[in-house]
Amino acid sequence: MNKTKNIIYWIATVWLALGMLSTGIVQLLKMEEEVAAFHQLGYPSYLLSILGIWKILGVIVVLISKFPLLKEWAYAGFFFLASGAIMSHLLAGNPFTEALPTLLLLILTITSWYFRPANRKLLNVKPLNE
Repeated sequence: MNKTKNIIYWIATVWLALGMLSTGIVQLLKMEEEVAAFHQLGYPSYLLSILGIWKILGVIVVLISKFPLLKEWAYAGFFFLASGAIMSHLLAGNPFTEALPTLLLLILTITSWYFRPANRKLLNVKPLNE
């Protein structure tokens, strides 16, 4: 992996980790604004704890270099979480600007996943038909 790709990977991954960690903590603490935003979107507040725990665990998995299969799941989880949040804002009638922070997390997720080094990829996976 060349130096530029490595720099892009680490910048995207650190910002992704900070974003997911901070929002995960806010969700676990069930801060008033977060609970109100969740209720406005039509979701129950208990979902905050579930999402907060999974975000923090996902950050840990993405940052460590082992467990490539779990890493793929964490990236997929971040992708589904962010794209679902964007759609929730739009379908609830919120202005697009409210979805921009989540769109940034989605872009960081895709960028980090795309530029990840070979030792962080799921390699040598045999197809099921072999």
